[in-house]
Order: sequence, then C-alpha cells, then structure tokens
Amino acid sequence: MPNSADFERILREAALRVTRPRVAVLSAVHDLPHADTDSIIGAVRSNLGVVSHQAVYDVLHALTAAGLVRRIQPLGSVARYEARVGDNHHHVVCRSCGAIADVDCATGETPCLTAADDSGYEIDEAEVIYWGRCPECVASGNQQAASTK
Repeated sequence: MPNSADFERILREAALRVTRPRVAVLSAVHDLPHADTDSIIGAVRSNLGVVSHQAVYDVLHALTAAGLVRRIQPLGSVARYEARVGDNHHHVVCRSCGAIADVDCATGETPCLTAADDSGYEIDEAEVIYWGRCPECVASGNQQAASTK
C-alpha cells in the first residue's frame, strides 16, 4: 500500500505540485476504489480536517487530467474515481446494490481497442460495463434496483 512519500513522488513525477489536499485525495482514491466524490471528501476531511468540496473537485480534476486517477460514471450513477490507470480494464456493476468491481479484458492484450469499424478514429480506450448482480445480492435474493445518488 502506498504511503505519503509514495504519493508525493507520484505527484512530482506527474509534474504536479505537492500539496496536502492532493496527497490526501490521491490517498483516498487508492484506499477507496470506485468511490464517489462524497466518500472521497469524507476521507480527505477525516485526514486533513476542513477542506472545501471545491478543493476536492479541483484536485480530482487535476489528478484525472494528469492520468493519475480515472473517472468512471456507469449509467444512472454519480461519477466515481479509481487509482487503477494505464490498463484497459472494465467494470461490472451490481444492479441491486450498486457495487462495482474491476474486470480485466477478456482475452489478448487489448482486444476491445480493435473496433470492427473505427470510422477513421485512432482508438486509445474502450469502456465496457457489465451489469448483473453481485454474489452477495444473489445469495440474499436481493432483486431491488440500486438507488443512485
């Protein structure tokens, strides 16, 4: 698990100024995969104390732009953030509880980046979201649709 010194190095390597909010947000995203903004704000506030919503939004934007975090937004969900970047993994979302898990590409190095007809685009990312029910919801018989924020 990365520590503060690791996060500071990561920020410097991305040519970003090291600030306490940036370190705290990067740490929260690493600790809370697929977290929404409110969860990240809560984690940052428990670490730093008072920090504004806007400061966290600004840091998330900067980290996303630098490629240090990835923003995903499954249909019907708020934006979520993850630290797993640089690969072309996908996600599976539980229709009942809203849980999200990572899913590696099915086969090959990046088969989903080869479209049947790319219309002349230079494709560098594919976003695939699988939908179903997580093991806990299947076991409990939970059929209820997840509420969205």
